[in-house]
Amino acid sequence: MPERDRRKLGELLVEQGFITESQLAEVLDEQKVTGEKIGEIIVKKGWISQKDLARALAIQSGVSSFDLSVYIIDPLVIKLIPEDIALKYKVIPVFKMGYTVTVAMADPTNVFIIDELSRITGCTIEPVLADEMAIKKSQDQYFGGAASIQEIVATIDKDKLKEAEKLGEEAPIVKIVNLIIMEAVQANASDIHIEPEEKFVGVRYRVDGIMQRHTFLPKDLQPAVISRFKIMASLDIAEKRLPQDGRILMKVGTKDIDFRTSTCPTVHGENVVLRILDKSTTMVGLESLGFPKKELELLEFLISQPYGIFLVTGPTGSGKTTTLYSALKKINKEDINIMTVEDPVEYQFPRMRQVQVNPKAGLTFAAALRSFLRQDPDVVMVGEIRDLETAEIAVQAALTGHLVFSTLHTNDSPTSFTRLVDMGVEPFLVSSSLLGVLAQRLVRRVCARCKEEYVPSAALLATLGMEGKADTGIKFVKGKGCKLCGNSGYKGRTGIYELLRATPEIQELVLKKVSADEIRDLAKKQGMRTLRDAAMDKLREGITTPEEVMRVTQSIGVE
Repeated sequence: MPERDRRKLGELLVEQGFITESQLAEVLDEQKVTGEKIGEIIVKKGWISQKDLARALAIQSGVSSFDLSVYIIDPLVIKLIPEDIALKYKVIPVFKMGYTVTVAMADPTNVFIIDELSRITGCTIEPVLADEMAIKKSQDQYFGGAASIQEIVATIDKDKLKEAEKLGEEAPIVKIVNLIIMEAVQANASDIHIEPEEKFVGVRYRVDGIMQRHTFLPKDLQPAVISRFKIMASLDIAEKRLPQDGRILMKVGTKDIDFRTSTCPTVHGENVVLRILDKSTTMVGLESLGFPKKELELLEFLISQPYGIFLVTGPTGSGKTTTLYSALKKINKEDINIMTVEDPVEYQFPRMRQVQVNPKAGLTFAAALRSFLRQDPDVVMVGEIRDLETAEIAVQAALTGHLVFSTLHTNDSPTSFTRLVDMGVEPFLVSSSLLGVLAQRLVRRVCARCKEEYVPSAALLATLGMEGKADTGIKFVKGKGCKLCGNSGYKGRTGIYELLRATPEIQELVLKKVSADEIRDLAKKQGMRTLRDAAMDKLREGITTPEEVMRVTQSIGVE
């Protein structure tokens, strides 16, 4: 039960500026004569509205307020309360957890309505206060019977499409965009792509690293749908010639989601991409990322060092940020000072000073990192080493007693050493500052529900470099496809890792400016498992498929 605010109603109304102290005194005198409730007297005098009184009573009752404008409601939750009942009582269901339904209400103190909703839904009702106009707007958006994007499209008046851009705030367009977002989050997509073509608008999701077609929209709806996304991201809907970047902070179900929004003009109109940052999935421990025991122990050793640089490398979307966050979480203790500069800050940690880059204001990675060194840090995390200036400051920080985490875009671990040298960092500085490099990729997991074993052909084994294994009884797995995995045969991803420790022998090779191939050969002799080795281990363990191994590692090369 919410905790009741023990202040009297009159005191709350004075504090919120609805009435003055002298008006309260007048009302209290009148109450002694008439016996009426204070709220009724104040409304009768016209000093406050019934709506303001309801809000004050809700605060007094300990009911929390709710901003419906930043919330996307699941269509299945909407169906819990019939439309006529919701309209009659000025309520809308927001989300359901177990047998409790949170309901936004204009008057959350009305016990009769709460009991009636509990009877209708068969659930406990958790009332929250919402503005009456916001409830009405949400009702217009969510009620109406149409349950799919194509059903909503069919209801739109084609005559209005001449002013389609103005429809960006209209209920059908809001419904379509909300469903696109809701279904992407439910599918665990990492990105939403709104793609104008010559005769239609395509909608695709990136799920487990793979682009998937979701639906098509009529070309006539393009201006309205794109305007809706731009309105949500606080972008300029009139600017169509230049790329724009923004963000949408929304609650979807029970999740707080940050949608990084990017528009880009194309020959068929503005392309819109939303990167979905779900904070609940970002924060995982190192133990949950799929590291083999040996690599996990070495990684934990490297990130516990007092100074030096530790790099995580790989292409965009390979999980580098999640690994770095998990490493920071592991070492984030009361007795050390951690500072980060990121683009963007995807998750906020307690006890850590986090800075987001702002190039327009001159706050680059290098500028932030330079200022950090005057802030007495123990550990510094730089989102990415993109240029020589940032690299040199990172090296300086490492050599002056700081532990530095960062990322680099290279294909594998050995190449990171030569990349830094190619940037212009002196080989002796790279050699003396770098603790180690972790290269990583993400491979899709076979769906646990529809997984089945099969005996691979000799040709497949040869393709994988496993000639002569055909008669050893070896078996692989694949997913048949089911409802859980969207008939893809895969559900979720896990990491494959190549962890290279900068041993004295490796440092000696770096000083000699040798090629990445020579560094790789020595590292393998010293026990480093390559990305291909790691992928093959996941294949043998029945976690992934030969197709995934080849898709993810073929560009790296097979030794």
